[in-house]
Order: sequence, then structure tokens, then C-alpha cells
Amino acid sequence: MSIQKIGILLANLGTPDEPTTPAVKRYLKQFLSDPRVIDLPKLKWQFILNCMVLPKRAPKVATAYQSIWTDAGSPLLSISRQQQQAVQRYFDEQGQNVMVELGMSYGNPSIESAVGKLLNQQVKKIIVLPLYPQYSSTTTASVFDAFARGLAAHKGIVPFEFIHSYHDNPLYIKALSNTVSLAEEELLLFSFHGIPKRYETEGDYYAQHCRETARLVAEQLELNDNQWQVSFQSRFGDEEWLQPYTDETLSAFPQKGVKKVAVICPGFSADCLETIEEIAEENRENFEHAGGESYRYIPALNANAEHIDVLVKLIEKHL
Repeated sequence: MSIQKIGILLANLGTPDEPTTPAVKRYLKQFLSDPRVIDLPKLKWQFILNCMVLPKRAPKVATAYQSIWTDAGSPLLSISRQQQQAVQRYFDEQGQNVMVELGMSYGNPSIESAVGKLLNQQVKKIIVLPLYPQYSSTTTASVFDAFARGLAAHKGIVPFEFIHSYHDNPLYIKALSNTVSLAEEELLLFSFHGIPKRYETEGDYYAQHCRETARLVAEQLELNDNQWQVSFQSRFGDEEWLQPYTDETLSAFPQKGVKKVAVICPGFSADCLETIEEIAEENRENFEHAGGESYRYIPALNANAEHIDVLVKLIEKHL
């Protein structure tokens, strides 16, 4: 049992406050201004971002958010809240003196505000768990940056531990595998969020983590090499990104004899715009338009009990 109070920070990417063009524009401006995400020269990129990207992209993204918004708000935020509450409930039931906060790299609630809440509650240690199983400089490292900014606002910095990744954690692999049940002749496509190919050549080992996750799940399911494939989605701009691309892969499948597909997105701990709108809807249309007959999106682990067990076991190692 913890005698001194320990703070847990669950961190994810973020979401607009509402599905309107002004709110989405504010969110995208913060997100795309992060040099971890876009590492072009600052002055050049800010001109492109403010004069070209945001005016064109914000209204389209706002429309996409409107199509997935719920009474509880953004799916990413509402599911992340469920995860936070479930983790807090687990430690309360265990009698642990633990405080769990949720923070987002972009938008609200911010990671900086979550750090402030934990420190104001006199925690003696903070455990940071980025909800990204696979490390990337564009996600995990941006959480670390925001966490450091949160600490910088306070004189007293408590000890902390940062959970780097869990792409090959056996409990995580098992939880993913338990969501998959393939029909006859159905191919399993692992679709991960993409990053520029250049980032990989400069040292980001995200793609390696993604492929390792997919391989381990395929092994757990006893799939042969013809029953599964990896692809990367959500590319942005003209630069080459990690390949193969999900949309092109799905459009090409029917001509290669793949008429039935199930898509899983193991890099997302919670369903969000990129899974609900891009994968479950937009890419379904691509596949069916190309002649595909059966398309299934397998939901993220979200707040299901097995996923919460994965998260608390990761945290318990550091208590």
C-alpha cells in the first residue's frame, strides 16, 4: 500500500473543445505548431500554416468532427475520461493512495494543468503514462515536452517516472488479440498512424514498434503471412510518409483477390477522428468502391476491462 500520495498522469493527443471551425482552428494551430510534429523552419512553416493550411483545413476537419461528435463530446476525450475514472477506481479499491489525472498534449485538459493539479495535491511522485503503445517523437516525446513545461511552472519538482512504450507488452498483445475474430478469407489489416519517412531515417523507431506489435498479435492469433498486413494512415502534406499507405492498400486489395478485410488500429488507445471517420467510414468507401465485399473496423481497446488491466499493470510496476 502507498503511504505517500502518488500521482498518475494519463496523457493523450487531444481534441478541439467543440466541432466548430474556430475551435478546430485553435486546436490545429497548437498541434501543427509543435516542432515535434512538423519540424520545418519555424518562420517558413508558420506562414504556410496560418495563410494556407488552417484556412483550408480547419473547415473540413470541423465537418469531420461534427460527424462523430456525441452528447458526451469528442469520443477521444469522453473515452479517455472513462479510462481515467476506471484506473482511479481500481487503485481506490486496492486502497492505494493514488490520484489519477488526464492531460492532453494539445487542447483541454492540458498536460500542464494536470501536472499542476497533482502537485497542488502534494503528491510525492508522478508516474506518466502516455497512451501511445508505440513510441514516436511526434507523440510520446511531445508528452514529455509538455510534462516538462508543467514542471517548469513549479519550484518543487517531485521524482517522476515516464513509461516510454508498451508495444510488445504481453498483456497488451493479448488484449488486442482477444478483439480479433477473423471470418473465412478475411484479411487482417493493421493500420497505424503514419509519420514522415524522414523521421524514421533520422532516428524515430516508431515504425519498428508498429511492425513488432503487428507481428506479435499475428503470432498470438496463429496467422500465416497471407492473412495479415501492416499499413500507415493519415498522411499530411507532400512529403513521403511511412508506407504502404492505408487508403492505397485498401483500394488495391480487391484487384489482388482480397475481398474481405478487417481493420484494426493498435496505435490508438481510444477511438477518435482517425479511427471512426477515416478508417470506419472513409476507407470503407475506398475498399467497397474498388470492389471489396466485406469490410469491418475492429474498435480500439477504449475503456474495456482488459485494457484497463493493461494500464494498471503498467503503472503498478512503478508504484
